Amino acid sequence: MGEQHDVSNEADERALRAFSKALLRDVRALEDMLERGMFECGVRRIGAEQEMFLIDDRCRPAPLAQEVLSQLDSASFTTELARFNLEANLSPYVFSRDCLRKMEDEALDLVGRARQAAAECGASVLLTGILPTLELRDLGLDNMTPNPRYRALNRAMRKLRGGHFDFRIRGVDELDIQHDNVMLESCNTSFQIHFQVGHEEFAGLYNLAQAITAPVLAAAVNSPLLLGQRLWKETRVALFQQSVDARSEAHQARGHRPRVSFGDAWVKSSVIEIFREDIARFRVLLSGNFEEDPQAMVARGEAPNLDALRLHNGTVYRWNRACYGVHEGSAHLRIENRVLPAGPTIRDEIANAALYFGLMSALGDEYGPIEKVMAFDDAVENFVAAARRGLKAHFTWVNGKAYSASELLLDHLLPLARQGLKAHDIAQQDADLYLGVIEDRVRSGRTGAQWAQESLATMANQGTKDQRMRTLVRATAARQQQGDPVHSWEPATLAETGDWRDSYLRVGQFMATDLFTVRPQDLVDLAASLMEWEHIRHVPVEDDDGKLVGIVTHRSLLRLVGKEIGDEDQAPIAVSEIMRRDPVTVTPETSTLDAIELMRNNEVGCLPVVKEGSLVGIVTEHDLIDVAARLFEEHMREASQR
Repeated sequence: MGEQHDVSNEADERALRAFSKALLRDVRALEDMLERGMFECGVRRIGAEQEMFLIDDRCRPAPLAQEVLSQLDSASFTTELARFNLEANLSPYVFSRDCLRKMEDEALDLVGRARQAAAECGASVLLTGILPTLELRDLGLDNMTPNPRYRALNRAMRKLRGGHFDFRIRGVDELDIQHDNVMLESCNTSFQIHFQVGHEEFAGLYNLAQAITAPVLAAAVNSPLLLGQRLWKETRVALFQQSVDARSEAHQARGHRPRVSFGDAWVKSSVIEIFREDIARFRVLLSGNFEEDPQAMVARGEAPNLDALRLHNGTVYRWNRACYGVHEGSAHLRIENRVLPAGPTIRDEIANAALYFGLMSALGDEYGPIEKVMAFDDAVENFVAAARRGLKAHFTWVNGKAYSASELLLDHLLPLARQGLKAHDIAQQDADLYLGVIEDRVRSGRTGAQWAQESLATMANQGTKDQRMRTLVRATAARQQQGDPVHSWEPATLAETGDWRDSYLRVGQFMATDLFTVRPQDLVDLAASLMEWEHIRHVPVEDDDGKLVGIVTHRSLLRLVGKEIGDEDQAPIAVSEIMRRDPVTVTPETSTLDAIELMRNNEVGCLPVVKEGSLVGIVTEHDLIDVAARLFEEHMREASQR
C-alpha cells in the first residue's frame, strides 16, 4: 500500500495542513524540474515487485511476516498490509539483451530465499492473486502488520468512508458483505512491473500503457475466487477498488472517482497532470515531517526526493501509476503497472511482463498517438471486460474494430510485442521463450484463473468447499515449485488435498449454507412440505432480517399428526406455534468436537450456525456421523499400515 513507512501517526488538522503545504511545494518543484528537463532520458529500465502469501501446513494464511523477515535479514524484502504477505523488490535492469532472463533468475532467487526463511518459521510461500483459503476471520486488525502507516491509513479511510466498507461483486457466485476495515485489500497480491520513461515521452507512453493493460490482463488473469465464491477472472480488480474506497455516500452519489481507478481521460502532455488531479481529487490521509526545500534544491541543479508527493501518491491507486524516483542523484519517471496478479509461476509472470514491455515498445510506431485512434471509454470498457472474463472478453480496439481477446493477442499483439523486444535488442531466445508461453497460454485458453475453475469443475461436489479450496492451494504450490507454466498444468484433484481432517476442525468448514427456511408467520404446512421435498428433518425459522428465531423439527411436526393439520375444519397453524424458540446454536468457529458434545448433551439432531445473531448455516447429526465414520476409517487404515 505504498513505499514510505516513516509517517506521522498523529494526523491532526495542523499536521495535515503542514503536509499539504509540503505537498504543494513538491508539485511546484516538479514543475520547475519539467521546465528544466532535469530527468534522466535516453535510457530505458525495467523493474518489478513480487508480492507473495505466507501459508501454513493446512494451506491457510500464516501471519508470520515479521518472523520471516527476521530470518531473511535482507533489504530486498519488506512488509505488506497483512502479516501473511511479503514483498520482494527486484533490481532495475536496462531494457536490453538478457534483462528478462536476469529478472526471472532474480525472482526465483528471492522467492527461493523467502521459501527457505518461511520454512524455518513453519510456513511456506505461495504466489497467487488471491489465496483461495482466505476467510473473513483472517482479515481482522490483529493480522494487520504493526506499522503506523497501515493503522493511520485504516483510521483515515474509515473516517472518510463514514463507517463500514461494502463489498458487492457478482460473477458465477455473488459476494455481498460488509467489513469494518481495509484488510480485504490484503487478499490481493500482484507482480507489479515498472517501465522507466523520459519526461517528454511520458504522456504518449502512459496512454499506451492504459490501452494495452486490458489485453495483457486478459492473458494473465489468476484470481477467480474470493472467500470461497467464484467471481471475476481477475477479482483483484473489483476487490481492490472496494477495499480502499474512502468515498462517503454523498461522494459516491456525485460520481466522485474512487482512489483505485483506471482514470478518466487520456493524459494530454505531461506527468504533472496526473499528480495535480490526484491532489485535487483526493484528500490527504497521512502526514509527515519533511525538512527538504525542494525548490531550493532544483535551483541548485539537485534532484529532490519529493517525499510529500511520493507519500500522497502512495495513497492513490491508479492501475497504471506515475512514479517519481531518484537513483544515484538523477531523477526519473516510471510507469508502474499494478494490475498483473502474482503467479501462477515466476515464468508466467515474466512472460506477462515481456508481453507488456514489448507492446510498450512497439505500439507507438504501429499506431501513432493511441488517443487519436482509440476512445478512452473503450480502453476503460476493455479493462473491465478483461478483468471479468479474461481470454473470453471482447474488446473494441483501435479505429473501433472489434476483436475477441484471443484473436487480438494471437493475430495482432504478439507479433507486435516480438517487434518491440527485437527493437530493444532483447535476446531472441528469451523473446521466443516468454512470448511463446503467452502464445501457448492463449491458444490453450488455460490462464491461472481458468485452471482453477477447471479444477473446481473436476472436483464438482466432491468433499466440502473447504477441502476443494485447500486442494487448489496445495496443487498450486506443488506445480508452482516445479516451475512449468500454467498452460501445461493438469487440473487439481481431491486426492491432492492432503490430510482431509484439516477440513473438519471447525463447524464453519463443513456446515450447509444453502438453506431452506421459513418465517414465524408461515404455515406449518409449508415447513412440512419443505421437509418432504428436500428430504430434510430440520427447518430453521428466521425473521425478515435473517436473524434466527427458532427451528421446526420433524419430531415437532409428528406431534401435530393427530391434530389433522390438513383437515379443512382445522384453523391454520403458524410456524411460531410449534417452533422451538431457544434452539441450541453454534458459531462457525465452534470446534467439531464441541459441536458433537453439544448435540449429545442436548439430545438434538441439528445445530443452527449463527454469526452475530444471523443464520449462516446448519450442521446435522448426519454431517457429524459422516465425520466420525471417516475418522474411524482413517484410524483403521493407519492401524493396518503399522
